[in-house]
Amino acid sequence: MRARNISAKLSRTALALLLALAAISCHHPPPPANPHYVLGAPYQADGVWYYPRESYQQQETGLAMVYPSGHADLTADGEVFDQTALAAAHQTLQLPVIARLTNLENGRQVLVRINDRGPATPHRLIEVTRRTATLLDFPADGVARVRLEVVPTESYSAVDAVQGAPKLEVSTAPLGAVQQSELPPPGAAAPANTATAPAPAQPAAQAVATTDLRLPEAVTQASPDPGSLFVQLGTFQSFQYADIQRAHVAGLGARIVSTREGRVQTHRVIIGPFTSLQQADAVLDQVILAGVTDARIVVE
Repeated sequence: MRARNISAKLSRTALALLLALAAISCHHPPPPANPHYVLGAPYQADGVWYYPRESYQQQETGLAMVYPSGHADLTADGEVFDQTALAAAHQTLQLPVIARLTNLENGRQVLVRINDRGPATPHRLIEVTRRTATLLDFPADGVARVRLEVVPTESYSAVDAVQGAPKLEVSTAPLGAVQQSELPPPGAAAPANTATAPAPAQPAAQAVATTDLRLPEAVTQASPDPGSLFVQLGTFQSFQYADIQRAHVAGLGARIVSTREGRVQTHRVIIGPFTSLQQADAVLDQVILAGVTDARIVVE
């Protein structure tokens, strides 16, 4: 009897040891961080194509969402993903980039480090960490109306501080803005503002350690400006092209809003305003289904 008890104890000990060894062998340490510059080729997400481009003057409005659980250990540009940092994801901007993010519903503002690709849906402009959402006091549903403004000086420094940063070829840079010819819309339009002037030469920033990538939690207060929700289909310099796109989705109530800045006149095709987020999301779905995949929700 005593021999059987000893044998049973040894068996249980051996089993526990085997389970512990199995657990250790199944655990994989996270990959090492490697912050680097990322722009990337065009890519598709949720049936929509995105075309990354470098911009240090980008300003846009839309809807922000909060990162869900289960993100990978690293961001798209090789930084450690951290829900407690002031960080965010954008679909097309260069990585990394620093932007001022304003919650238009209450006026609270913070600087965020955009170091990831996302959101994976055209319904949202930006995806933020939980800490960012807390400081901006997002509503309970986790979706807020926001304005995003790239901060040039800090963004140049952020790019210069990581590996793979592009160097501006001053000697071969064109003297004026590089304009992109406007093409008629086959249901979807390339915005007229996709052409940008070459970035001016910037003084080299001193490289910083990867431990200095976190931004300070400095919250500023501006005036609330919640505005209204619209679906913007495209922006054109030709009224004819704008009218073609408007007619393509005429059943959804699209209209053309024309504005002039100096000698340049632009024509935007929009639908709205909407009284609820659900309405805006539903109309955007219909517009994308109709083939206008550049359409986005904006706040005005």
